[in-house]
Amino acid sequence: MNLSGDSFPFAPPRKTSHPRLRIMSLVIVPVLAILFQVYVPLFVEPASYVALPLLVTVYFAVLHRSPIYGIFLGAGIGLVQDSLSHQPIGMFGIAKTLVGYAAASVGMRFDVSHPAIRFGLGFLFFLFHEACYWVLGAALLGLNTERNVPFVLLLALVNALISIPLFYFLDKLRENG
Repeated sequence: MNLSGDSFPFAPPRKTSHPRLRIMSLVIVPVLAILFQVYVPLFVEPASYVALPLLVTVYFAVLHRSPIYGIFLGAGIGLVQDSLSHQPIGMFGIAKTLVGYAAASVGMRFDVSHPAIRFGLGFLFFLFHEACYWVLGAALLGLNTERNVPFVLLLALVNALISIPLFYFLDKLRENG
């Protein structure tokens, strides 16, 4: 019988390679992002173009590097956002679930700590989210909405620029050690 730390059932947990966040930040940050998305545009219309819940979903999914975690995170944030918005229930939930899974999968394969890569993540996942939302609206609800592609690309650029300082700020919420 081998009683080394690898096979002993009560061995202390090993340190994982991904950084840990304070447990409250895992709840408070997404809630604040959703409240920002829902209420701030009522007073400042240009704030409606900032996809803060999407960027928070991408950050946490990439950080944890677990597709299952990304799925549940995206679904949770999307469904709460659906329930507080005037959109059909489930549209943000499905789109953010797909984004959470894809972001976690990217986080497993690449080092995403460089600002240029984070910019690219913000840009590409905004476009991916918009494409998912558009396809879901057309397929599930029969919406025939025209997309202004240059405007969507501009919004992707704006959200990518916002993602760099946002991700830096969220890095500061990591536990030390």
